[in-house]
Amino acid sequence: MRAEAFGDLFERHFDAIYGYLARRVGPDLGRDLASETFTRAFAARKRYDALCGEERPWLFGIANNLLRRHYRDEERRLRAFAQLDVRRNDVWPDEPRLADALAGLSREERDVLLLFAWADLAYEEIAIALGVPVGTVRSRLHRARAQLRAALEREEALDG
Repeated sequence: MRAEAFGDLFERHFDAIYGYLARRVGPDLGRDLASETFTRAFAARKRYDALCGEERPWLFGIANNLLRRHYRDEERRLRAFAQLDVRRNDVWPDEPRLADALAGLSREERDVLLLFAWADLAYEEIAIALGVPVGTVRSRLHRARAQLRAALEREEALDG
């Protein structure tokens, strides 16, 4: 991809990438990660042509890799804080039940579910973004939905 064409790519996709990331990590960090997504995409633009023109899933794949790195780093920090008996605040203070239920999913299931629900990607696009077969996307999404539903039903039964 030519550098001149990259501005158009940015204009077409920044809002969607930012929206997805902001929903996952909040607006400030979401903006930083969205910017980093396009910085990395620009640096890798010469390799982009080999990806069959699937720019949207390519960008979400980069964004998701940055999220994984962020969460991996966060998990390390949380383990260190746990040793100091420091507790973190809920990521979604308005939706603690949903946050708890999402936290109970595996990272792979959570990534598929949120790319589907928040980024509005199709199964095929999620498969490209995550580098897995479409069948894997389908099975992870099915498991994630079932586990999320069960967790929310358990919480509701405890509250009722």
